[in-house]
Amino acid sequence: MAVEFVGIDPETDLDHCPTVWADAEAQEVLLQGWKPSTETRAQCETSSPARGRVPDSEAIVRIPARMIPMIREACDAVERARLH
Repeated sequence: MAVEFVGIDPETDLDHCPTVWADAEAQEVLLQGWKPSTETRAQCETSSPARGRVPDSEAIVRIPARMIPMIREACDAVERARLH
C-alpha cells in the first residue's frame, strides 16, 4: 500500500502547507509542518528524556491544532491496517 494523503491545513496558501499522510504498510504517520524557532527547538531538546539534540535524521515540526482531526484520521488508518 502506498503513502495515503490524509489532509492539508485548511487555512493553507498552497505554498507552505502543513500536511498529513498515512503509510499503513510501514505503520507510520507522516507530518509536514513548520520548523520551530531555535529557542523552541532548544526547549524541546532539553525537556526530552532522550537528553540530547535532535539528530539530523529526525525533525521537530509544528502542526496547527486545527489539523488534529486529520492526524487522528491518519492514526486510525495505520491502526486499522495493523489489525488486518
